[in-house]
Amino acid sequence: MTEADVVTLLRDAIWLTIKLSAPILIVGMVVGLIISIIQTTTSIQEQTLTFVPKVIATFITIVLLASWMIQSMLDYTRDILSLIAKY
Repeated sequence: MTEADVVTLLRDAIWLTIKLSAPILIVGMVVGLIISIIQTTTSIQEQTLTFVPKVIATFITIVLLASWMIQSMLDYTRDILSLIAKY
């Protein structure tokens, strides 16, 4: 295995991590922003009001995207194992 192969594997791993975590983070940020706007307009400053909806939205996002996430991780794992078998 050459240095170029290792760099490619690391680049792909970082890209896969970003690709898998981005939808969850974006949903959490959007829900947090919406709740913050609601809190600002109603002058309610309750901490659990921001926490609970973000957790629920994150959980729903993970459940909806689980099959895609697992398939992406399996594809990457197969690529790594095929490289191992080649050497």
